[in-house]
Order: sequence, then C-alpha cells, then structure tokens
Amino acid sequence: MLKSYSKTNFSLYIFVVLISFTFLSGIILNSSNVSADDSIVDQVTINVPESCTMTGTGMNSHTAEITNGTYTADIGTTTLKAYCNDSNGFSIYTIGYTDDTYGTTTLIGQSTSNTIVTGTATSAGNPDTSNWAMKLTAVSSPTPTYPITLDNGYGSYSIVPSTYTKVAHRDSGTDIGTNAEGSTLTTTYAAYVSRTQPADTYEGKVKYTLVHPANETPLQPQPATAGCINYFPNGSNVLGTMGCQSASDGNDIVLLASNFSREGYGFAGWSDAFDYATNQNAHFYGPQETITVPTGTTTNGLSLYAVWIKSQGSLQDSTKVAQLCGTGAGSLTTAPTNGTANLASVSALTDSRDNETYAIAKLADDKCWMIENLRLEADDTTSAEDIALAQGYGTSTTYGNFSGLADAESANFTYSTTANSLYYSGTQSGTASINIGTSNNPGDRIPRYNNLNTPANASNRPQNPTSNTFTNNNTTVGMYSYGNYYTWHAAIADLTYNGTNNSSVSNTSLCPAGWYLPKGGDKSNEANNDFWSLVVTGINGGTNPANYGSSTQPYYTGSPEASDMSKAIRAYPNNFLYSGSFTTSSARGRGSYGDYWSSTATASDSDTSYYLYLGSSSVYPGTSGGYKYLGSSIRCTAGT
Repeated sequence: MLKSYSKTNFSLYIFVVLISFTFLSGIILNSSNVSADDSIVDQVTINVPESCTMTGTGMNSHTAEITNGTYTADIGTTTLKAYCNDSNGFSIYTIGYTDDTYGTTTLIGQSTSNTIVTGTATSAGNPDTSNWAMKLTAVSSPTPTYPITLDNGYGSYSIVPSTYTKVAHRDSGTDIGTNAEGSTLTTTYAAYVSRTQPADTYEGKVKYTLVHPANETPLQPQPATAGCINYFPNGSNVLGTMGCQSASDGNDIVLLASNFSREGYGFAGWSDAFDYATNQNAHFYGPQETITVPTGTTTNGLSLYAVWIKSQGSLQDSTKVAQLCGTGAGSLTTAPTNGTANLASVSALTDSRDNETYAIAKLADDKCWMIENLRLEADDTTSAEDIALAQGYGTSTTYGNFSGLADAESANFTYSTTANSLYYSGTQSGTASINIGTSNNPGDRIPRYNNLNTPANASNRPQNPTSNTFTNNNTTVGMYSYGNYYTWHAAIADLTYNGTNNSSVSNTSLCPAGWYLPKGGDKSNEANNDFWSLVVTGINGGTNPANYGSSTQPYYTGSPEASDMSKAIRAYPNNFLYSGSFTTSSARGRGSYGDYWSSTATASDSDTSYYLYLGSSSVYPGTSGGYKYLGSSIRCTAGT
C-alpha cells in the first residue's frame, strides 16, 4: 500500500481452467493385394483422441499505480492459447471471480472495506465513481490459420460479467495459438479512479473457461432454497425439471431419483460439487442414497448436481467393453464405496438399439454393471432391423415387436386403451400366453411404463417429492431414471414362451449383446448368483446374512444389518433404486422398494423367478421368487 493518499494501486489476477475430455474417433485405412485367384484385405484402425486444453501467459499479477481522478488503459496483457481438435469447435467463457467467488466483479480493498465496481472504465455519467473494465483482442496479423470470433462486444472495454458470458468461439477446427500458425486471444484491463477513492491496494480476479463443443456451456454453482435440497441439471442440453425436496439439518433422508436426461451422456448420480471433475473434495451420491442432511441446509439449502459421463462408444462394441471392463490399459478401476468422486471408475456407453446412454462402473464384485435401470422400449418408429439387434431377440407374430414388451402407449394411459398394450390371454398365474394389444380388461393388462416417462416428455413431469413421483394430467408417472418395467418373459426375451417351458432358464435377455441379465438362486446356487456375488461377497465382504443358516433363501431383514445393506446398495456407485414394480394395472412402490429380475426361474414354482428385492429394511440378494407376470426393473452386467 502506498504511503501517499494521492494515489492507489490495484491488482488483477487471471485464472484459467484447463479442461480435457477424451473421445475416440476412427480413421480407417484399407489396402489390398489382389492376385488372379485370391485377395487379401488388411484393415488398419487408428484412434485419434479428442483433446482440448487452454493455457495463458502473462498471468502474473497485473498491477497499475493510478493517480486519483485519472484513467489508465492496457493494464497488463494476458495471452490465451487453446488447443482443441473437437470438430464441433469450442467456446471461451468469462466471469468475475474475486475472492474465488463466482460472479463477484468488484475490486476489493485489502485494508479497507472500500471497493471499485466494474464499468466501462470512464468517468462518463458519474465522475465520482471509480470503475474498471476488460477488453479482448483476437490477433489477426499475421493472418491466423485458425481464427477465433469475439462475442458480446468485448472487443472494446466492457464490464466484467457477473454470470458466465461467452466472449469468444470457434465453431469448427482446432487451435487458437499453440504455434505460429494459430491466432491468439489477448485480454487487457483499464480503470478510472475518482478523486475521492481511498488509497489502498484493490484486487480482483477474472476466470476464463474453455468448453467444447462450441455449443456447450460451463458449469457453475447454483443457489439452493432454504430448507430444500435442490437438484440441478449441471450441463447443456439437459431435459427435465426437478423441484425442492424439503430437508432439515441432521435428519436422514432418501435423495430423489433423477428426472434429468441428456443425450449422449450417462447419469452416474449426484454430487455436492458442480465442478466434481476437478474438485478433490467432491462427493458422489447414488440417485436414492440415504444421507444425513448437512448442517446449514435448513438455513441455506443444499445444492446437488447431476454427474454426467460422456459416452465412449457402443454397449454392443465387444472390444470397447473388454477394454473398460478388463484389467489392462484403459480399464476402469474398481469404484470406491465411500462416495469419493473417482471418475476413473465410471464410464458410459450407448445402446445402439435406441441410442439411450447408460453410465457403467466396475463394482465390488469386480464386474462391470450398468448403474442405471434399463429404459429400452419400442415405439411406432422402431424398425424390425433395430429390434433384431437385441441379443436373442427378434420379431414374432405371436408377441409382436419386443417380445412381451408393450409398445408406446397413448399420452395418457387409461384402462380402456387397447393399442400397444401387453396382456395375458388367461389368468395372471404366469402360465398363460402373452399377446399385445387386444384386451380392455384391466385385470389382464400389464402395460409397460407410461410413455410420459421419456426424455421428450421430461418437462411435462412436475415434481411431487413426497412420493418420489411426478403428476401430469392426473396420471402419476415415475422419475425418468426409474426406467421401464418388464415381465420376466420380456426380460429374458423369450420368443417361445408357452405354458410348457415356463420354468426354463434362458441365456437370452433384453440386455445388449455382450451384456446379460444377472443370475439368481437359492442357498444351494449362491456361487452362480450374480446378485449374491455383488451384495454378499462384494459389498458385505463375504459375510453371509444373519439368517443364512436358517433359510434356503437367505436375506437381510428387520435389523440394523438389513438397513445398512439397503443403504449400501442404493449408495454410489451401486445406484440401485426404489423403482417399485408394475402390478396388474398400475405401478406401485416407487420410492419405497425396488424389484430387479434375474434370469433364473425358481425350480420349485413354475410361476416365479428369482429377483433382487430392495426395501428400506429388507434385502433379498437374488434369492427370493417373484411372479413372472409382474413388471420389474432390469440391470445388466457385462459377460456371459
């Protein structure tokens, strides 16, 4: 600080965020050597990773000593250089970041409470108000190979934005200054200091963030409502809305399942940090994990942010799945169970049948699982060729497209709706034949999830957090991440289903090729029970349930052990949900329990099949039987 009261200094700090994503694109080269009687074709595949980074030079403290009542421009120069080979371009955003607080645009005195606000760095209109400004310049000489375009008038001195503002972009092509060919982006600062501004050292910061592709927007913190847990989409092009979940300090609460969907991304859970990718203190939570509400929520609320994982390819790509789920280079690490935000243990892949993307993780059994419920469904635009991509799956005059899985229903499902609805032509004992779309009898109808539960209808589902459901036009439908319900014969893609093979165990399923429906079984078959391997062997460290010695269907129930196991299964990274089930003509139990089919029919009862049951104080790890005609959820795991 200067001893003279006729002058003052201020410093400007520039922070740059480095962001890098990886995306594999393929270049295929073909060569052949053809003789008169044969030919040989070699194929060479080169994967080029997508990489985008930004650096800055001249970023030390930009300091100017300004005499009161004067204007000073070009206070320091920062040169931003970006490399980005995303064919869809990139954008650079700016925001005030004084005191490491997003949106704070003032310069703050270091020894006084006085400030200098942002403006246009002139005395026009009010010569008694000090103000400061920023300006960007896209270097144009020599002519750059990859020019960048300025946005929002920041080619002249302008205010420092209090919300993230796009200041420059490039819609395609690559770098802006990593070498002599590229253009560069420079930033400078200016200030006007009034005659009455107290002497001090005033400091502020501006943050620059690179995002790609060019239509992406940067993440930033969002304010919560007092007494609420608020859920935020935390990304661009996210469909769906979510409201307030009432919460009080110190109470245990089950978080809400997600109502958000984002094309090309899998949903991995919630985080307490919007910048979870770079924040070492970030914590991940399962979509319906039980948490103790943090202190301060009653007064300030709690913000939770969707964790999105960009698709790395196809679920049906056996090479990619083997890489991610194996043990070699590029494989996933086993996901930590303490909520640590370790993105090396989670990825996402897209189902080529309907372009739905699912987050996957290597769980405690050291196998890859989808950590989202299956949402596969047929609609009027689904072709027979697309449907036939399902493993062990095709078309049938008896069952229609998607065996045992109803097509999309009308926007507001009623009992009288006949089109595209699954029903049993006999009793609901699981022994009758299955058909699609000719019965009005509510007792015979087992429709799939109401088709309001789709990304396109996400904004039409206003939230009712007390029941974990959404209500629209008097029709209650579930959260998007609950997925769809399937009868057991639909789950195993059983095109030959009839009363004579009802108890058979199928090796096919609605899971993508290379993935399978988990196996179940009683105590005599626990070694082949995938749910048992995950829950008991993996999550519970090999310790059997307390009642193991007294039951052929061991389970956790009515004890602290059962409650702890339920919490663990719903916690990140397992992410199982209380998605409920579909019984007769309506969904039930959403937000209270979850049923997940195994591929294994019970030997003792031809009407039932083993499933994972998940309640708040009961867990059956694939050991209990449920009626095959009921609609339950599906999780898929990689392997055979």
